[in-house]
Amino acid sequence: MQYARSIKEFVVEQFLPDVSAEDLDDDLDLLENGIIDSLGLLKVIAWLEDRYGINTDEVDLDPDSFKSVASIGEFIAHASRERAGAA
Repeated sequence: MQYARSIKEFVVEQFLPDVSAEDLDDDLDLLENGIIDSLGLLKVIAWLEDRYGINTDEVDLDPDSFKSVASIGEFIAHASRERAGAA
């Protein structure tokens, strides 16, 4: 996945300092396992805005889009395609 490495590095740095990025599974449910809570979700969204230039006012913010590294990567790809299509 194109974005997995940077997402994993962010999640480990912010929420799992005792885990290496390589050990974080792409499909681990970050919400259900208590790794990211509601405040953490706001951090993730702010990071996506800063890192990838995603305007979260213009995309659907479904919680399922943030439950795993894989789903966050899909969200970034989708939002990037939408932004490119609007340009």
